[in-house]
Amino acid sequence: MAKGRQGNLPAEVSSLVGRHREVVEVRRLLSAARLVTLTGVGGVGKTRLAVRVAEQVRRAFVDGVWFVELAALQDSALLARTVADALGICDHSARLPLAALAESLSGKQLLLVLDNCEHVLEGCAELVAASLAAAPGVRVLATSRHALRCEGEHIFPVSPLPLPDLRYGLVDGELERNEAMSLFVQRARAVAPTLRVDAGSRAAIARICHRLDGLPLAIEMAAVRVRVLTPEQILRRLDDRFQLLVVGSRSVLPRHQTLRAVIEWSYALCSPDEQVLWARVSVFAGGFDLEAAHTVCAGDGIGPDQVIDLVDGLVDKSVLTQEPHGTRPRFRMLDTLREYGRHKLHELGEAEVCRRHRDYYLRLAERNEQEWFGPGQADIFERTRIEHANLRAALEFCLSCPGQTRVGLRLAGTLWFYWAGCGVLGEGRHWLDRALGADTSPSRERAKALWVNGHVSTLQGDVTSAVKTLEECRDYALQVGDEVALAYATHRLGCNALVGDDLPVAQELFEEAQQRYLRLGEMNSNVMMAWAELAVTAVFREDLDRAAAICQEARAIVEEHGEQWAHAYVIYTQAVIALSRGEHAQATAHGRHCLRTLRTFNDLLGVTLAIEVLAWNAAAQGMPDRAGVLLGAAARIWPSVGYPLFGSKYFGAPHQHCEAVTRRALGDVEFDVAFGRGMAFTFDEAIAYALDERISASAPAPMPSPAPLTRRERQVADLVAEGLSDKEIATSLVIAKRTAEGHVGRILAKLGFTNRTQLASWVIGQTRLTNCRR
Repeated sequence: MAKGRQGNLPAEVSSLVGRHREVVEVRRLLSAARLVTLTGVGGVGKTRLAVRVAEQVRRAFVDGVWFVELAALQDSALLARTVADALGICDHSARLPLAALAESLSGKQLLLVLDNCEHVLEGCAELVAASLAAAPGVRVLATSRHALRCEGEHIFPVSPLPLPDLRYGLVDGELERNEAMSLFVQRARAVAPTLRVDAGSRAAIARICHRLDGLPLAIEMAAVRVRVLTPEQILRRLDDRFQLLVVGSRSVLPRHQTLRAVIEWSYALCSPDEQVLWARVSVFAGGFDLEAAHTVCAGDGIGPDQVIDLVDGLVDKSVLTQEPHGTRPRFRMLDTLREYGRHKLHELGEAEVCRRHRDYYLRLAERNEQEWFGPGQADIFERTRIEHANLRAALEFCLSCPGQTRVGLRLAGTLWFYWAGCGVLGEGRHWLDRALGADTSPSRERAKALWVNGHVSTLQGDVTSAVKTLEECRDYALQVGDEVALAYATHRLGCNALVGDDLPVAQELFEEAQQRYLRLGEMNSNVMMAWAELAVTAVFREDLDRAAAICQEARAIVEEHGEQWAHAYVIYTQAVIALSRGEHAQATAHGRHCLRTLRTFNDLLGVTLAIEVLAWNAAAQGMPDRAGVLLGAAARIWPSVGYPLFGSKYFGAPHQHCEAVTRRALGDVEFDVAFGRGMAFTFDEAIAYALDERISASAPAPMPSPAPLTRRERQVADLVAEGLSDKEIATSLVIAKRTAEGHVGRILAKLGFTNRTQLASWVIGQTRLTNCRR
């Protein structure tokens, strides 16, 4: 997991009021069941309850607690990829995302919290079923307005907060004891610290909570109004609004009437311009900043200078929440409020706002593409990453609205730097395939999307699809005289020839592409990869001097522009050259330089290639144990990229030589132990080990001897290696589950491990060693 053992559970922005019984009960269910779904009406507090429970059980999951917010996800085909991204699982191969996710979870002991499943219910059910079947140590805590209907699912309905009894008047202490009233007062005092609650206002608060059916979201929205209204005034306005709503829609469930009434009422308390802005900002997915709000939401009655004040007004009314992000604040809207805003946007007939949203993110993508070839690449990566959900929404708009597919091709192709350079190969392939399938007419936009898709497919190891799309691009370019498309198609066909081991053809195509780029004045990171790939071709043809000269030429160009990403691949090639010349110190320096740079961009392919070359160099330096560990670390990552070392005999030859030398030096058993240690690394741990950085407490310790374990502990360790849970171990050994948990904890502590995967690898290695000695 790329983000560490503790997971990514969000911090509680405001305290959970009450819910003590629910927390205890959900924890009990989660200890007995592998899937627990919290159900209930929107606004009842499912997410907050799930986060509190997850926080309290965090220590029981050695691989962490991972929170996946699904509210902004529109395309259920991206569900598995979204979950994998949240877990830090990098897999951009051509495999089905769900299969890759299930395989990555195998052997993990973690809690997966899936939040807001209702709009992708079938996909969530399929994902959960596959994940639980593949990974016995995984448990799922889901929140949804509807049950997932999975086998073994335990449903926990989350009810509104308990209400005060109004029949005989409020008794002393009712304000503190009643959770609904306590929530109102706590949230009210957050915005009005001097609020005093006397007998009259206490009665009004109790009636407000009744009118709102004890729904936490509704109560919180009402509570913030004490800044301008007394509780008695709030109650009077609620009375009028509820009566109107019930008459207008008796077919809706009462609790839905209540929540909608609160939202309608909150909407009515906004100024007309704030109402319009509420509707317009609902087009954003996953948040937005003020620049985006100005561009997308201004116009048609709202001036650009009004936007900041209107946003501030919506923050004050708790319609928007502000989140710090560097020096530029971002704003979010609760999903329930966003849905309401989209409905209002449709009513207002302002579908044009969706087009402006798309255009804004298209321009952002194009600006980022232009600036990618420069010193700001790390910032561009972060800027693009944080707008990922909005880019998805823009692509979805293009591919689902008539007449917009050509723009969808343009946007999908523009994002090549993000798909190929920032570890988003799988999703890039998804959008490119969709866009190319939606708009099949020949065009410049299609030509670019074709070569980008060919490039992404090659990196995934799907060479057959890559050749098909690249040849279509080349044929189009030759037919219409599109020299730019022809240059890129030629370049990427050369890349296919390289991984296909046809070195003469690869060299010819790379040289042709270089000439075309130079003649056109085309210069960017993608173009510079032709230099790096030509240099690799020269290495494989044993022309080290020419390879070194090409690298020097390429480095001069990229260093002049401050470019880092393509630069790292040039340095990788220099590492291979240095290794071939026996310059081991230089090979190590280059390999680590490449690795440090590509880690910044989450470039999975480049990271794995760098770890490979460091493994080869370690073997050449007479460090077989280190080489074995690095080979294992690379082997763990390769399936997430695609076919290991592209299936190329030239890329694979130094790997095979390294493995043979290392195995010969260590012996089969010790080699397997070292290799298993590397396989047990997380992505971050593998990088830290390769860089000789201090590995965090979660990293594997050197493989210990079995001596410290008692006979019972060795029995428990063997059962862990077989994949049994604590409960299953307890049943097998006829001991209490808590006793089994204690044994596992002591074993991990004795051996210096932090998870069951490391322990299982150690047990397997020790078993092989024992068998060998016999």
